[in-house]
Amino acid sequence: MKKLILLLSVIILGLSVNAEGVTLTGEARFDWVDMTQIQRDTNIEHYRNILFGDESDGNYTKKEFKQKFEPYLRDENNKEHYMLAKDDVKETEDANICAFFFKKNILIIYALQYKNNPHNVFYYDPYGRLRYVDVISENYPDFPYNSKQYKSNGKLISAIHFISKDMQYMYEPDGEFKGLWYKEKMYDKNGKQKVIRTNW
Repeated sequence: MKKLILLLSVIILGLSVNAEGVTLTGEARFDWVDMTQIQRDTNIEHYRNILFGDESDGNYTKKEFKQKFEPYLRDENNKEHYMLAKDDVKETEDANICAFFFKKNILIIYALQYKNNPHNVFYYDPYGRLRYVDVISENYPDFPYNSKQYKSNGKLISAIHFISKDMQYMYEPDGEFKGLWYKEKMYDKNGKQKVIRTNW
């Protein structure tokens, strides 16, 4: 379940940039396994500083979270959104929708990214109760951009720096490097493949 939560924001979002922040017209070049350890460590620290450098601990208090996201604590159109997500509808006039299933047929969470509020993604349980929120940097959809995911109690779950649709640096809430995603594969800080995802 934890892996699912950490990957939710990666599933929904993705744009193209390179490590220096210069706009690319194609895909970012993948050279993680060919880098020296010093180069990998330098990149890891660079993106950690971007994601965590100017914040104390990155968390909201429960009160701050509720105040900030008060209009979204419950999905008022839960039945409609639930059925659309279950039927694999990806978009409505007002929002992008993403569904997350257990064993391919039990909808456990659906996500809404409202078109008038593209800097947040709201994740709801089947009863329309808010469970998670992605907070996406203001420069989205331009790149590079960052995304941080919070539980409904205001606690940070993960932080991601998007290099491209294919490449993302992912960190734990304490700033520990989780891994580098390249397409469907995640690599650790030593350049070793760790995980494969089926939803890339």
